[in-house]
Amino acid sequence: MINIPNRTTPPLTRANIGTLNSRHLPPLTRTSLSGLNRTGTAAMEPVRAPARPAPVQSPVQAPASGAGMPLPDIPVPALRHPLRKGQKTPLNSGNRKTLRLRVCFGWNIRDARCDVDASAFLVRADGRVPGDDWFVFYGQEVSPDRSVALSQDGGGQDREVISADLGKLSPEIQKIVFVVSIHEAFERKLNFSMLKDTYVRLLDADTGEELLSYCLEEYYQNVTSMTLGELYLHSGQWKFNPVGNGVNRDLAGQCAVYGVAIA
Repeated sequence: MINIPNRTTPPLTRANIGTLNSRHLPPLTRTSLSGLNRTGTAAMEPVRAPARPAPVQSPVQAPASGAGMPLPDIPVPALRHPLRKGQKTPLNSGNRKTLRLRVCFGWNIRDARCDVDASAFLVRADGRVPGDDWFVFYGQEVSPDRSVALSQDGGGQDREVISADLGKLSPEIQKIVFVVSIHEAFERKLNFSMLKDTYVRLLDADTGEELLSYCLEEYYQNVTSMTLGELYLHSGQWKFNPVGNGVNRDLAGQCAVYGVAIA
């Protein structure tokens, strides 16, 4: 991957896209980026779904032609230190000095067409990535400083896991934003009202102890991607903010917010 910490790299093109992951991961391809270059303008009235554990209100639809079988539901783990939306909380308290984390994501689906992904944007104090390779997602699984890495295998209990070693994090990174998005949401007319049991939990990577967690309670028809939470540095202390804010943007739209250039 390219490590250019002080400037944004040029927009991704067919000529330069293969260099991003050449050292550690398979190169990005037109196939892996197919869900990133979509825009949408649908504006629907939001509908609030019941909070967990709500009964399924609509039947699971059959997979679209060529789609795989729907994922079976997984039980929501016992969330031992749940936070409310916007309840900013220090990562460490007392004598605890945890810097190595497993940020675990889970969800279940009401519509079998939903293909959900977790990703992370590593941003500076200005809210922008230093370069395109500071966006960790299914096509680029490790940050340039090797501090943040995505695993799409949650080990059976979670759907996906993003490992974060804050001790290795580049000093210019002041925040890690965690986003959950629906692949090809606009093309397939999918939205977050088709999901349920969406959560994030932060574990001590060394002990497995849960530090903090957040379970989404509001699911809207006009939301296609969700900022589930963020780790941010404040006065020398790492804190977690359970954001829970959804937008009518796909993953490419989220990239535009944080300065990742997508051709």
